[in-house]
Amino acid sequence: MPISDPRGRREPSPSGAAVATPVHSRLTVLSGPSGVGKSTVIAELGRTCPEIWISVSVTTRRPRPGEVDGREYHFVDDTEFDRLIASGALLEWARFAGNRYGTPRAPLYERLEAGVSCLLEIDLAGARQVKRAVPDARLVFLAPPSWDELVRRLSGRGTEPAEVLERRLAVAREELAAADEFEVTLVNTSVKDVCRQLVALMQQCDLRKAECGRDSGPPSRRRHHQPADRRAS
Repeated sequence: MPISDPRGRREPSPSGAAVATPVHSRLTVLSGPSGVGKSTVIAELGRTCPEIWISVSVTTRRPRPGEVDGREYHFVDDTEFDRLIASGALLEWARFAGNRYGTPRAPLYERLEAGVSCLLEIDLAGARQVKRAVPDARLVFLAPPSWDELVRRLSGRGTEPAEVLERRLAVAREELAAADEFEVTLVNTSVKDVCRQLVALMQQCDLRKAECGRDSGPPSRRRHHQPADRRAS
């Protein structure tokens, strides 16, 4: 389905915020600071768990070496991104480091309505918008083992000027401070362990939906998953 298909939408918000539309949600949202390893986790899930559908975001950022249009992102120019916003084709969108990113609405809703387990990997602003649009979505925060490790990972990329790195670190501090907004935190000490924990959470969410339908009670307390190598055996 084309990413611009606005089927089932309401009128877009002029502020760019998501517009609430009821869906049969089996949706998990993965977020966390830049450099924490979200893309690596997503790549591993795509390789090992093909039954999970992973949304591909649209962005105005230029492709990096090795990136393929439609695989890592749908790469568009500003004119096309403006058109997607105006037509209501994006579930959410946000600006980050001078570029815009958004989630195509139609392909996601198509799979949610079919009962497919869906995963979004987006930034903090996008996660907040999705939670407003899809209240039953489960928000998962991917955290680094420590601040020093996150700085090391970001600095080790060597792909960005110093001023861009400083902006990313400043944003990362704000994102880490928002971790309590998420239902679950996973600490990324091992990509395979994070993937295992994330799949278990998604399966649990799908089973609960199948048995009980839409939750009507108060939200469950947020849980913090320790990395596997810190757990008691």
